[in-house]
Amino acid sequence: QVHLVQSGGGSVQAGGSLRLSCAASGDTFSSNCMGWFRQAPGKEREGVAVLATVGGHTYYADSVKDRFTISQDNAKNTLYLHMNSLRPEDTAMYYCAASRWVCGGIWDRAHIYDDWGQGTQVTVSS
Repeated sequence: QVHLVQSGGGSVQAGGSLRLSCAASGDTFSSNCMGWFRQAPGKEREGVAVLATVGGHTYYADSVKDRFTISQDNAKNTLYLHMNSLRPEDTAMYYCAASRWVCGGIWDRAHIYDDWGQGTQVTVSS
């Protein structure tokens, strides 16, 4: 099992930037795919961006491409989500997730992820 602890987030005006962090501990070697999901009130949880822990290949939702960047610091066992040019529609609870599956075509399906962070709120005002 992988324990994920999130930090970062908060409130920002449209056009601003935020960074989310996700510190992993436990059986981190079993995590082949790690990333970020978000869930707005009344909506389903959606995949934002994920990263293959070996090789570093990344996947992004179309809605965040060219604005968000996912990265990892292996020495710190920490995953990041750098969010730029934020929009009001980015407002949601953001969750870090880890999967034993290899990142691939179904990277944005929440059910393949085994471990989840506690969630952190991101609010973007217009």
